[in-house]
Amino acid sequence: MTNGEHFEEIAEDLQNLLNLGIKIKSITSDGDKSSVKTIKKVCPKVPFQRCLVHISRMCRIWLTQNPKHKSGFELKQIAVKIHHINSEYKRQLWLIELIQWEEQYRDFINQKSYNIETGRYWYTYKMVRRSFTVIKKYLPNMFLYLKDDKIPNSTNSLESFFGHLKGDLNIHRGLSLANRKNFLKWYLYYKNQT
Repeated sequence: MTNGEHFEEIAEDLQNLLNLGIKIKSITSDGDKSSVKTIKKVCPKVPFQRCLVHISRMCRIWLTQNPKHKSGFELKQIAVKIHHINSEYKRQLWLIELIQWEEQYRDFINQKSYNIETGRYWYTYKMVRRSFTVIKKYLPNMFLYLKDDKIPNSTNSLESFFGHLKGDLNIHRGLSLANRKNFLKWYLYYKNQT
């Protein structure tokens, strides 16, 4: 049991699954740095899909409800479409839109400001830049699900499952650590029976 996403714990959990003989066909993750590092080390050949809902959600948060500049508004519209892509054709159309956005706003997102007192530069429109950079960085792992329909494009169903598990476990808050572990084992056992 853990209270966070830590490299050593994730690596141990993944290795334990492999040691049990479980063949991991793919991994879909929100992109937590510890998870990504672990996957690359323990399962380097396993297809790694980024959760599209997380990418879209991060961009919407960074770009805010009402972006101040047209570039932010347009990028937000592109980000919202990410988790609706369900065919290679739609992916190609979406990529064209993203490339056109980059060409139009390249100078804008690379614009820097300078503070005379500190002598430091920073990107003037850092949230628009951050959103675009995240999308561009994750592109190689965003659309694996289009080639294999068994790869989920988001972690939503898994998060729902664990949300119910947490709720059920919280009902029994007074359990000792050993009994909490047993509760988890039986919960997962009975869930796998259905």
